[in-house]
Amino acid sequence: MHRSRSRSRSGCRSATRARTRIGAGVVGTALAGALLAAVPGPAPARTPARTGIQWGACPEKPVPAGMRCGTLTVPIDHGGNGRTKGTLRIAVAKLPATAPGGKRLGSLVMNFGGPGAPGISTLAADPNAFAELNKRYDLVTFDPRGVGRSAPVTCGGGAPGGGAAPAGPAAQLAALRAVAKRCALDSGPVLPYVGTVSVARDMDLLREALGEEKLDFLGFSYGTRLGAVYAALFPRRTGRMALDGVDTLTEPLGEQALLSAVGQQRALDNFLVWCAHRQDCVYGTNTRTAKEKVQALVTRLDAAPLTGEGGLRFTGQDVADAIGIALYSQKWWPDLADALALVERNGDPVGLMQLGGPDEPPPPREEAAGAVAVPADNAAAALVAVNCADDPDRGDAKASPAAVAQELGELQPVFLAASPIFGPRQLMTVLACYGRPAGTDFIRRIDRPAGIPRILLVGTRGDPATPYEWTEETAKRLGNTVVVDYKGDGHTGYAASRCVQGYVDHFLIDGRLPSGTRSCPAGE
Repeated sequence: MHRSRSRSRSGCRSATRARTRIGAGVVGTALAGALLAAVPGPAPARTPARTGIQWGACPEKPVPAGMRCGTLTVPIDHGGNGRTKGTLRIAVAKLPATAPGGKRLGSLVMNFGGPGAPGISTLAADPNAFAELNKRYDLVTFDPRGVGRSAPVTCGGGAPGGGAAPAGPAAQLAALRAVAKRCALDSGPVLPYVGTVSVARDMDLLREALGEEKLDFLGFSYGTRLGAVYAALFPRRTGRMALDGVDTLTEPLGEQALLSAVGQQRALDNFLVWCAHRQDCVYGTNTRTAKEKVQALVTRLDAAPLTGEGGLRFTGQDVADAIGIALYSQKWWPDLADALALVERNGDPVGLMQLGGPDEPPPPREEAAGAVAVPADNAAAALVAVNCADDPDRGDAKASPAAVAQELGELQPVFLAASPIFGPRQLMTVLACYGRPAGTDFIRRIDRPAGIPRILLVGTRGDPATPYEWTEETAKRLGNTVVVDYKGDGHTGYAASRCVQGYVDHFLIDGRLPSGTRSCPAGE
């Protein structure tokens, strides 16, 4: 399941499978034509043509010079009745192209990951990562419905999913039902209408409002699922599309959680091999015993948590979260090695907490009067709501605690075998949608949509959040794709590899796309 924790580094967001990362940052998961009729979905409700968005000052500061913000009004329900259930406002921002007008290509819509991650603050924090694209394109991003300043959902501050092992099945079921009820009460009318299919329909109205005949799109992590769904819904309105850190379109959340544990463990193993070649690695040169020592640290702190900054308790699951975040980029590996040395030698968790420790209140932001307030738990609440809306599989809401205990008991050894460090947390995500209304089956049924243009996919071999296998799987599901196989580590390849960036930029700017699978080396 996708990550619910978020952490900002150098301007981007990440978490333990909220699948977000670009620039130097991350939070996370976890997407040639046959008949699209094989994937029937309701026809999009047509609304009157937009004349454009009224651009003005952005409600939060700081933002890059020249960034403008606005809102796009969309139906809450994109079903046949159109506006009968009301409308909501989608927060939108753009950075105008820096090249002279004659060289401008139009608008490039971007999504940096999630679900649950706001697009506007992410682009505002690290626009230089896309300077080459910004020469020719207006860079446009938005907060998806239910996220950030676009009718944000909330569960009243409660954690809507994940967490450590429950005290017992009965307690876990009661907690899940209580949180779901609180989410429904506190989120307002948008909650039943979140999900990637609805966001893709919003994105088509955004394309129309921008005055573009086709949507040019760059998506990372969860943004790849959004791009793939848009292309399946609107293949003939899809322009140049590049998807990096490719999400799955087919696997239920339980399988996603299991593969996430596998991917995180693979990335940790790669880190420990790297660490073993450092003279001062706290775990020495034996990578087998190093894995055992990391596992022992997690077990020890779960039994006896440390006290960190501000008196916060730092548990073994917090260790796993911090490691998982640091694995998103090799740039953070030295910090992770130092943090592990500090906690092992001195019992001081401060280094790990700086990477991604217990959740803390967000720092105050300068905001314009009348700006939409974003609840502190919005990222976590939206994460679970979107993932559940995208997955048709559900546990029985009336299941007994004994049945839930049996399910957990059967799955526990499988998840522990995948990763004794990351498996326990990922196992809990299996229950996150327990008893919620069934989600759409549209995404799972995407199968080589007719008329889809060629799409560029980027997969990273050592990706801890979106395993490379998902790139291969999604390439088959979409059909008309070109894959860039990045041999490196970390989540997504655009910021880490000049080779990857070259393929993406050349395609989006010049329309050049080679055939077949292309390879980019590690260690650039």
